[in-house]
Amino acid sequence: MASCRIFFFLTLFSVSVLLFGLAHSSTLGVRHISKLVRIQDSERASPSVQLDAVRAVVKRVFPSLSSSFDFQIISKERCGGESCFTLSNHPTSHIPGTPAILIGGFTGVELLSGLHWYLKYWCGAHISWDKTGGIQLASVPNTGSLPRIQDAGILIKRPVPWNYYQNAVTSSYSFAWWDWGRWEKEIDWMALQGINLPLAFTGQEAIWQKVFQNFNITSSELDDFFGGPAFLAWSRMGNLHRWGGPLPQSWFDQQLIMQKKILARMYELGMTPVLPAFSGNVPAALKSVFPTAKIERLGNWFTVGSDPRWCCTYLLDATDPLFIEIGKAFIKQQLKDYGRSGHIYNCDTFDENTPPVDDPEYISSLGAAIFEGMQSGDDKAVWLMQGWLFSYDPFWRPPQMKALLHSVPVGKMVVLDLFAEVLPIWPTSEQFYGVPYIWCMLHNFAANVEMYGVLDAVGSGPVKARMSENSTMVGVGMSMEGIEQNPIVYDLMSEMAFQHKTIDVQTWVNLYSKRRYGKFVQTMQDSWNILYRTIYNCTDGAYDKNRDVIVAFPDVDPSFISIAQIFAPQHQKYSMVLSRRDSLKDLTDTFDQPHLWYSTSEVIRALELFIASGAQLSGSNTYRYDLVDLTRQALAKYANQLFLEVIESYKLKDADTLEFLSQRFLELVYDMDTLLACHEGFLLGPWLESAKQLAQDREQEKQFEWNARTQITMWFDNTEEEASLLRDYGNKYWSGLLRDYYGPRAAIYFKYLRESLQKGTGFDLTSWRRDWVKLTNDWQKSRKLFPVKAIGNALNTSTWLYHKYLRDPETETFDH
Repeated sequence: MASCRIFFFLTLFSVSVLLFGLAHSSTLGVRHISKLVRIQDSERASPSVQLDAVRAVVKRVFPSLSSSFDFQIISKERCGGESCFTLSNHPTSHIPGTPAILIGGFTGVELLSGLHWYLKYWCGAHISWDKTGGIQLASVPNTGSLPRIQDAGILIKRPVPWNYYQNAVTSSYSFAWWDWGRWEKEIDWMALQGINLPLAFTGQEAIWQKVFQNFNITSSELDDFFGGPAFLAWSRMGNLHRWGGPLPQSWFDQQLIMQKKILARMYELGMTPVLPAFSGNVPAALKSVFPTAKIERLGNWFTVGSDPRWCCTYLLDATDPLFIEIGKAFIKQQLKDYGRSGHIYNCDTFDENTPPVDDPEYISSLGAAIFEGMQSGDDKAVWLMQGWLFSYDPFWRPPQMKALLHSVPVGKMVVLDLFAEVLPIWPTSEQFYGVPYIWCMLHNFAANVEMYGVLDAVGSGPVKARMSENSTMVGVGMSMEGIEQNPIVYDLMSEMAFQHKTIDVQTWVNLYSKRRYGKFVQTMQDSWNILYRTIYNCTDGAYDKNRDVIVAFPDVDPSFISIAQIFAPQHQKYSMVLSRRDSLKDLTDTFDQPHLWYSTSEVIRALELFIASGAQLSGSNTYRYDLVDLTRQALAKYANQLFLEVIESYKLKDADTLEFLSQRFLELVYDMDTLLACHEGFLLGPWLESAKQLAQDREQEKQFEWNARTQITMWFDNTEEEASLLRDYGNKYWSGLLRDYYGPRAAIYFKYLRESLQKGTGFDLTSWRRDWVKLTNDWQKSRKLFPVKAIGNALNTSTWLYHKYLRDPETETFDH
């Protein structure tokens, strides 16, 4: 109890300044959606159902604390007309064995958010995904010794109604192989983070199967329409068809059952799940059934050679009467199968699919027809649309953008400002031309593993947007493509759902360091201060798509790689740490360059402090995850530099140095694999095994495992001598993948570098590609097993690799 109270008293001033701004706030956008919010409030599960659901979450997540808290659903009137939670000392807390804290909230989500808030700011606890270290409760005192709330109690309001969660592709990059046990954990996590508006895309293929069969499309014709389990997100968006398929009937059936469980739990907790709507993506066979319908074949989306087996899907024009029929049928079928709806439907007809005509009137008619399809099935429908198209596609100039946004009544469309922490659209679009929007943090692409963030923008952006003149903001959101990474970023972003004022991020980071590990350690706080101003302070505006050489090996003739002044003269030749910012800037544009926005020498200093903290923190799972991740980050950037040294030795025709450096690179890859094996958050095995566990027979096992292996390597199609255009897009720093695939791939490239010098000929790019593609195809079809449990000591392994690769061997100090 003493340590917990010390944490509270030390941080009370900061907490009160940072967290308890309670001024009533509303925006133009909130007024536009007020009718829908009232409808949703009236349709929520009963208080008793929500309370039962909340208590079940507490028993699952915090079993030792379940008797310490009592909960009650309260009205919005007690919250001043907004959604809120309250914290107070329980009236019977003076009686031994009774609850210590009473938490009130408008919904189950608010109640669990309040519990999280209390544990976070009164007890110094920390909650993250299991793979990123899980929950830190060591700082929470035993039942009966919890710190008291001030007598007046605490009231925390939401500044805007909605806290959105997911991206249209998260369902494939992160959720593809989840069973109910994993989904249950995620929904618990969502509720504790205050998320009340999550996408609910699971199982929609079963709905589509029923709908299209009613339009006389056969099951065999649908086999060509749906992608495989790991590629359903892009099949849904009309980017591809059949790739990784066909889907077995058991998949349709089990995923529909899963979706019903997901929706039931979300509703029980007071969430509003966002269901899919018809975007115009149709099976090829529909053209034969309805020969006069306006069905257009789209262009190639990243296949090699425009392969018709996978590319060039069919889009039904929204102005065709059939569009509204199918849109209505899809909504109606969902309502029939699920029994209810939250009235918000996601539709992204134009996401990476450009309209054929840029006439604003035509675009307006498309938007109106899309919405009519939704509204025909649900007269209370509201269209939720990702705003990614407005930054991705130059087609969307102001007239076209305004035409689409104004194609439906105001309040009937909500836009996700998907990448607002880096490239917000709201300031340059007159707040989406008056249309309500949700400020979203995209942050992660393709579920890549990379330490990265823009904490200052996260801590201030939503507040600035909401407080801006004529704001139409109605929510905040997390729209990452992949989860289970960078827990600090998601801890801060989830908090913004309840923040009324801009956060002092430096103060917040200091508190985070203590909460993350359950105790104050000065060297650890010093390390996080470095990480805050380096890794988590990316301000260059670049997309952080991980293209480190190990995981995204350059498919390029080495003669096209330009290198200038790699080393300062005083550097020792073979043991150098990449220390200068932008040292990869001299590479040509023949391949995607690794993104580097910080001084690596500073980050290596942070790693040294991390290691020094190990004596006090090595028993912490959160510490072990962060230590492995930070060591991986530092070594990955060193590997980028080491690769350039290999290329330099090749250009100098120095065969001995080439051999030495290439072997050092490969040794580094295998050493990193050993490091990653020390924590279950960095293992290949669970991804593959979870895929196989959803299979009903051996053939499905092979198909599902092929899907899982392909998504994280070649991703899409290839020929014998040409790699996929999306190769390595979903790359991962996972133990097993480095040793079994990335290392052997680099070895092939180095083999052809050596042969080029030995024979005195140019680099054999064709043979390299042929061997690489064969390695990949064989690996994707392999059934080799990989561990699902961590092995090794993270602190010892990190310390060893730090001394082996990152410390200056002459001075025993860091290279600055």
